[in-house]
Amino acid sequence: MDLLEYQGKQFFASFDIPVSPGEAVTTVEEAVAAADRIGYPVVVKAQVHVGGRGKAGGVKLASNTSEAREHAGNILGLDIKGHIVKIVWIESASDIAEEYYASFTLDRAAKKHLGMLSAQGGVEIEVVADENPDAIAKIWIDPVDGLTEEVARAWVLAANLNPAANDGAVDILLKLYRAYTEGDADLCEINPLILKPTGEVHALDAKVTLDGNAEFRHEGWEVYDATQVRDEREQAAHDKGLQYVGLEGSVGVIANGAGLAMSTVDIVNQVGGKPANFLDIGGGANAEVMAGALEVINNDPAVKAIFINIFGGITKGDEVANGIVTALGRVKIDSPIVIRIDGTNAEQGRAILAEHESDMLQSKSTMLEAAKAVVELAK
Repeated sequence: MDLLEYQGKQFFASFDIPVSPGEAVTTVEEAVAAADRIGYPVVVKAQVHVGGRGKAGGVKLASNTSEAREHAGNILGLDIKGHIVKIVWIESASDIAEEYYASFTLDRAAKKHLGMLSAQGGVEIEVVADENPDAIAKIWIDPVDGLTEEVARAWVLAANLNPAANDGAVDILLKLYRAYTEGDADLCEINPLILKPTGEVHALDAKVTLDGNAEFRHEGWEVYDATQVRDEREQAAHDKGLQYVGLEGSVGVIANGAGLAMSTVDIVNQVGGKPANFLDIGGGANAEVMAGALEVINNDPAVKAIFINIFGGITKGDEVANGIVTALGRVKIDSPIVIRIDGTNAEQGRAILAEHESDMLQSKSTMLEAAKAVVELAK
């Protein structure tokens, strides 16, 4: 789950990371009232799940009530890269001496947490990495060992920050690592991390991505889920508890397990097709789950053919086949379906499907055969 900036700052604040005081509002009048309470100057900031807000006119400094009203009126409803601004964050303006960059994420290849720190903040880290990679100090942290103050201090020195910022940066990095690990985040980024003229180090922005699979461990995460941006297909799948990502092709994909779903998307591409989605129905493939998945896929007008790819493990192939047949009786399908079942009781599953084969339903014994067939049907 990607958090909006104000949500990220609230998340950081819960780990004692210093952030600017502010209020999230949805109307011009609320914005003006918030700015008057906070005290001028304030910054009026668009809250959208996309970068480049400043260049798009979504971040403005207001020195008085009149300017706060004008900026809030201009920003609310603004289209920023296809995202319509519905919330603005009114924040106390900060004096800035220097800007830095700091983040934690997972390096999957190294199987360790990756920390990045740079004295060049305020710009996209990809730009810094491309133009001056030596300006980024990186550390890899074993989750078992964690981040110690000694390691954090050496890291800060390697990044060549202003010495006046060293103590404050070390303190924030230790807290940011706690937020990243204890908060079940995939990414915690501060850009910019600022040094104030008074010597304080402060998080001026917040970019946070949380692991949605950890929601059961965190009370209150439903407020983050409510602000996620999903297209109509993704929202329908989410409402049914399905793991779904919309793509732009014509082959609908249903598989049980994220790894198999990704492999299915890959093989559709490999044989010349274009997947319309990634849909993981999880470990179970009963009639209710399958019916929900088929309904979501069928409601996508771009889908011309559907590929159901199931590997029977704990869920046996014959049970899956019966679930598919029952689901097809519940949902009117407009596109032809190709099914591949393998694994436990796969032969029994194929035998069940064979009794129902038609121009709209066919079964194949391998992924490659099924992929070729469904791509041909999609044409």
